[in-house]
Formats: sequence, structure tokens, C-alpha cells
Amino acid sequence: MTQSSARTLRAGVDIGGTFTDLIMVDSSSGRFVIGKTLTTPHDPSLAVETVLVEASKQSGLSLPELDAIVHGTTLVTNALIERKGDRTALLTTRGFRDSIEIRRENRYDLYDLMIDLPKPLVPRYLRFGVPERTLADGTVLEQLDVSYVERLTRELADSGVVAIAVTFLNSFSNPSTEHLARATIQRVAPQMRVSLSSEVSPTIREFERTSTTVANVYVQARVEQYLRDLEQRLERLAFTGSFLMMLSSGGIATVNTAISFPIRLLESGPAAGALAAATYGAASGHSNLVSFDMGGTTAKFCVIDQGMPLVAHEFEFARIYRFRKGSGLPATIPVIEMVEIGAGGGSIARVNSLGLLKVGPDSAGASPGPVCYGLGATEPTVTDADLVLGYLDPAYFLGGRLTLELEATRRAIQDRIASKLGLSIEEAAWAIHQIVNETMAGAARAHVLERGKDPHRLPLFAFGGAGPVHGYRIAQALGSPRLIVPLGAGILSTLGFLSAPTAFDFVRPWRTGLDSVDWERADELLAEMTSRGRALLHESGVAEDLIRVECSVDMRYIGQGHEIVVALPHGCLDAKQRAEALGIAFQNAYRQRYQRSGPPVPQEIMNWRVTVTGPKPRVELLVEGIGDVAPVKGERSVYFPELGGFTKAPVLNRYGLQRGYRFVGPAIVEERESTAVIVPDARCHIDDQWNLVVELK
Repeated sequence: MTQSSARTLRAGVDIGGTFTDLIMVDSSSGRFVIGKTLTTPHDPSLAVETVLVEASKQSGLSLPELDAIVHGTTLVTNALIERKGDRTALLTTRGFRDSIEIRRENRYDLYDLMIDLPKPLVPRYLRFGVPERTLADGTVLEQLDVSYVERLTRELADSGVVAIAVTFLNSFSNPSTEHLARATIQRVAPQMRVSLSSEVSPTIREFERTSTTVANVYVQARVEQYLRDLEQRLERLAFTGSFLMMLSSGGIATVNTAISFPIRLLESGPAAGALAAATYGAASGHSNLVSFDMGGTTAKFCVIDQGMPLVAHEFEFARIYRFRKGSGLPATIPVIEMVEIGAGGGSIARVNSLGLLKVGPDSAGASPGPVCYGLGATEPTVTDADLVLGYLDPAYFLGGRLTLELEATRRAIQDRIASKLGLSIEEAAWAIHQIVNETMAGAARAHVLERGKDPHRLPLFAFGGAGPVHGYRIAQALGSPRLIVPLGAGILSTLGFLSAPTAFDFVRPWRTGLDSVDWERADELLAEMTSRGRALLHESGVAEDLIRVECSVDMRYIGQGHEIVVALPHGCLDAKQRAEALGIAFQNAYRQRYQRSGPPVPQEIMNWRVTVTGPKPRVELLVEGIGDVAPVKGERSVYFPELGGFTKAPVLNRYGLQRGYRFVGPAIVEERESTAVIVPDARCHIDDQWNLVVELK
């Protein structure tokens, strides 16, 4: 698809587990239109088409006027969790085919004798040791047995294998043998998909590198089919602009790049929400905060530090135990660092065999959804509980486009929960509501503390369809000083797509002591990665003078098992000055992370990194009509345990609250896509950026 610089209309589309959200913004005027529809799990591209068409009709704009669509999806995550990828084989160095199953020999629960580990995506009978060997310095000790690879490829193709991951030992230092293996495979079986570890994850650790490469090729066909189908839908709608994908790192890339490295889409949807929180939090004067995004299926928390979300270079997916690091499969990709738990509006509540109430992590999703949707569900969810408690208006859900069924919901909670626990319907609903709050607060607290931050000092920035409903209780449990709810909270993550720059990350392993770095070689390594990044950005239409390059290294004390990312010092420094500056930066980063100084041990560099970024788009929304309607819509009975149960609370119209408007809880603040619950005595105001700010005691 071609790009037209004359057009200024851009759209962001986010597919969630329950809803598909859209925002369409004219960057020249700031005018915008939003859309929301139920996700279509059988064909997610259908929901994208539906929400685009509805937004086009609503705004009077034609889709050919769109300059760009930026899209995020949970497709990769879901395919890996549900094991719905291709039949894949693994080719590795002879003697190392079991390294992916041996893992790192770490036990995520030291005292559990029946510990359960995730099974590799490739079963053992499809893992093969290939005669070849490359040494750590890149020297080829044993040449690849090409005839062996040819015979093996024929057998694999005949047995129905359609994807192969190639991860040879030490290929990060010399990828030539992997390239030869790919050429051999594709000569024998031209339709076979092949991923090389030296391209997908050129890092030192064997297990993590293999896991990432396998996952990449495992989902590649599924991702390509989805994106090509979506491109065809867009073409039928006469869209001729740029179709871009959000990466897990918070950058955007072309569809072709996304198809080559689908593993980088692993957290593309949640990344957009964190970017939006960072952008609009900083605009409101809060550059340090905790982002809280709660939708229909999951809740995501992310620490925003100095206006930027924290970024990690390893992510664990498909965990057996959500809070146990090591119980999942690793992917060594740059990803916005967040914790994601199965707690959303669609999280199912049930009484287990021990007579205890459990909420989530399984979700009702979009089909059949919560009981109150009236689509045939029988198991109560968090949204059902919120409806019974009076937090949601059954006649104004999604602005009135979906009428919620209160009586059916009450019956479901009575039959499935209340009667089994000896509680009233309202008590059972409150128990569901508060259990999911405590689950989310516990996850957020652990995430913030592990990053060396104090939750008592960080405001909570709540958005997503369900975030504002639960935001105050989460902030209260964390001890946050204030809760911030942006205007348009229900679709805020889509704004993250439009505020993301075109970017790509590169990494090259080279282990060297800090006091013995060959800086001439280091500069050559950084220049090679920078050149590749600039070429990719040029292909995306980014001008040379707008490209920004950031260089960093992974450092540790010699003898440690993990590294810290440290930015390389800028300026024309000699070798001694560069080493000294880098050592000081590492010590400061170590002290910030662990709240103590490190041991008197020499430091070493493990990996060298380059991030190449285009300009960050500026998104300014023209907010019209705010204050043109009465601020108070009426009142209704709402459940507040502080007041002993149900009490009459004013219902405020979000679109009637002007900047500077102040009020005191209890109150319900409604807008089309989300509802904020304000507890008794909470002091609130609308700030200059139209955010609802709630001060906590």
C-alpha cells in the first residue's frame, strides 16, 4: 500500500479479548472519532473491518482518506498459549537437541517435588542434532553436513512439517552455517518456512535463543495469513494508505517486517496502552506513574519512569503459574516491561471444590461474554458483579448500544455463587469485585517493587473499559497518592498506536571486560547495526534527518548470572573516559535497581544494542462539546461498604465536566466506553488536560 503525505487522517485499531477499539484522528485539526465493537474470535479481521466501517459512517469520512492504520493484536500471544501454530521441527548442533527441554535447570518452586514445566513447542521426535560445530570465537570447527540436511528436509516435508527453526551453537558469533542450512532446506523444500536464531535472537544463552526462534517460526504462517487477509479487507474498503503494526517494544513496523519477525508482536496490544499512559501522563505533569489498563480479558500494569515505560529484553509467555518466573517459555525480544494477569471484566467467578470463591484467570471473552450481555452465558463474571453493585448503567453500556440484562445477571450470581456461599446476591457481587481488586493490587505491588520503585509515590493512571470502575480500590490498596482517569479512558490504548514512532532494535553479543574493551571493534559493531536500522526506517518513509539512534550495552559484575541495560555515554571520549563513564552509569543503574551498591568486582559487557527510531508522532485531540451538557445526569443506588450497603449517589456526565470542576464522592462518572466509581469522601477535580483526578487520603 502506498503512502500519501497530503492526507492527515490516521487510525489506531486494538484487538482485545473482548472488544476491538478504534480511534481515527485528523492530525491537522485534532478532530477525532472513536469506535468499539465486540471482537470476533473466529476471524479477528472481521471486527477490524466492522469498527472501521462504523467509525467512517459516524464521522462522515471515507476510508480512502486514511493516511495510515496502526494495528495491535493478541494473535501471537493467543497462538502460543493455545498451541495453535504450525507443525515445526528444530535443527540444532549435534548433541544439543534437548537443551530446549533441559532449560536452565532452575526450579521456579524449589520445594515442589511435583513441579510442572511448560512443554517445548517442538516435541522431541521433531528435534534433530545436525553434524556441524562453530566455536565461541566464530571459528568453524566442523563444516555443516549438507547431504544430511537435504535428506532430513525431505523426510520432514513428507511427514507434514511446514516450519523449521535452525539454532546452531555459537551462531551469534558466525551465522554462516545457519545461512547455509537455510539455503539447503529451501532448495529441497521451497515452501518450507525457516527461522534462523542468528537473525531472530542473536544472543548468547542457548535455551532462550532456541525458544525465541522456535516460537517465531511456529506462529509465522498464522500471522502472515491474518495480516494478508486484513490487507485484502482494507483494499476492498478502498484503503490505500500505510498499514503498520505495533511491536512489543513500543515501536511500529511494516507488515513485511512483522511477518518476518512475528515474535516481536507478542505484546503489541498491551504495549500501546503503556505508551498512551506515558504520553498523556507526561502531558498532565505526571512523568512517573503506574499505568493500569483493565479490559474485558486481562489487566496490565506498567511502571512509567521519566515519561517512558520501562523496557525489558526478555519476556516469558505461556506461564503455567502466572506469577512464577521460570514457569513459562522465554522470548529474548525487546518488550515494554509490564505484568499482565487474567483479571478483566469477563473474568469468570466460581466456587471451587474447597468452597472458596475464585475469580479468573479464564474469561468469557466476547462470545458468549458476561451473562449481562444476553448472549447465552450462564457463568457470572466481574462485569456482572459490577452491574449488580450499581456501578454500571444497564441502559448506557457502550453509550446505550448494548443493553445489559440485570435480572438474568442476578439469577446467575444467586445460583452459581451466593447460594453456595450463604451470601446475599449483593454480598456475593461485592466479594467478586473485591477479590479481583486484591488480585490486581497484589500483582501491581510486586511489579512496582521489583523495579525498585515505591508505589506510595506513584499515581495510578487507570484506563480501559473496566479500569476506571476498579481504579480507586486498586490505588487505595497500593497506597497511591492519587488516581488519574483520562478522558476517553475506554479506548485510550488506541491512542498509543498513533503516538508510537517507527522503530527497530538490534543486538549483537560480544563478551568483554569493561577494562579491556576494543572500542574500535565496538564502534564497527554499533555502526553495522545502525546502518541496518536506518535502511529499515528509510523503507518505511522516515527521512534521514529525523532518525534517532540510541546505543546501550548489557552489563554485569563478573560472575553474575544476569545483566542490566546501560546507555552508552555520548560525546567524543577516549577509551579510558568511555570505560569510566560506562562503569559509573552501570553502578548507578545497579544501585537504583537493587537499592544497594554492588560488590568490588570487575564489570563486563555481554551484549551491544542499538535502537533506531523515527520521530514520535504528535497527537493533539480537539475536545469539543465538553461542558455543553449538564454535569449531573441523575442518581442511582450504588453499593459502598463504607456506607453499609446501597446508597443514592449522583451520576455525573463526563462530557458535562469542564476543566476545574470539583466534587466529592460518592459519585459515578459515566462516559460512553467506561465508568469511574468514586468512593465516599474522595476529593476530585478535572485538570487542564481533561483528566479526572482523584486525591487519596
